[in-house]
Amino acid sequence: MAETKKIKLVVTRQDGPDSQPYTEEFEIPYRPNMNVISALMEIQRNPQTSKGDKTTPVCWESNCLEEVCGACSMVINGKPRQACSALVDQLEQPVRVAPMSTFPIVRDLVINRERMFDSLKRVKAWIPIDGTYDLGPGPRLAESKRQWAYELSKCMTCGVCLEACPNVNDRSSFIGPAPISQARLFNTHPTGEMNKHERLEALMEDGGIEGCGNSQNCVRSCPKGIPLTTSIAAINAETTKHLFKKWLGM
Repeated sequence: MAETKKIKLVVTRQDGPDSQPYTEEFEIPYRPNMNVISALMEIQRNPQTSKGDKTTPVCWESNCLEEVCGACSMVINGKPRQACSALVDQLEQPVRVAPMSTFPIVRDLVINRERMFDSLKRVKAWIPIDGTYDLGPGPRLAESKRQWAYELSKCMTCGVCLEACPNVNDRSSFIGPAPISQARLFNTHPTGEMNKHERLEALMEDGGIEGCGNSQNCVRSCPKGIPLTTSIAAINAETTKHLFKKWLGM
C-alpha cells in the first residue's frame, strides 16, 4: 500500500527577489514518517510536476532537522512552522508550502532574515566582554531566575513569531516579539544587566515596545513554547519605570 500511495504538494515558488510568485504541484511517493523536508528532498531528486513537466529543484533552507536551528521555517497549510517537525501524516492533503511573507524572498522558500538580525543588534542581544582571554567564573544567576531565563534562551531565531504577528510587516518598523524577549533574557543576567538601560532605551524608540498590538499570535505559534507575551509585558513595565526615572532625574 505504501508503494502506491502518493503525496501531493503545492509549492509557492519565486525565481528571484524581483520575480513574480507562482505555484507548482508535485506528486511524490509516500513513505511512513515523512516530514515536509523529506518531501522536498524527493522533489529535489526528481524535479517534475504532477503533470509530468520538468522543472527546477525547489530551493529551501534546513540544517539540524531537529527543530533547533530554526532554518527551515516556512508556511505549511497556512501556518508558519518548522518543516522538519511537520509530519506529512498529520497534514491535510494537498500539503501547501509557501515562504514566510514577512521577510524578503531570495528564491522559492529561501528568505532573507536580515530584518530579524538587525533587530537583535538594535537591542544589543549579547553580553559584551573585554577581549577573548579567560576572565574566570562570572556571577552566578539565582536558580529562581535561571529556570525561566532558560525558557527564553530556547529562541532559535526562526522568525515564526514575526510571521504570525500582524504588526510586523513592510509598513511597520516594529521589531517583533523575539528581539524583545531576548532583551529581557540578557537584562536578567547579572553581567548583561550592566547594559540594561541601553536595551530599554532602544525598545523605547520608534518600532520598539509600543508597536505590539497584543494579538498574542506569537506565543501561540512559537515552536519552542517561549512565553513571549510574558516577556513583552515585563519589558513594557521596565521601560515605563525607566521613563519615569529619566523624568525624575534618577
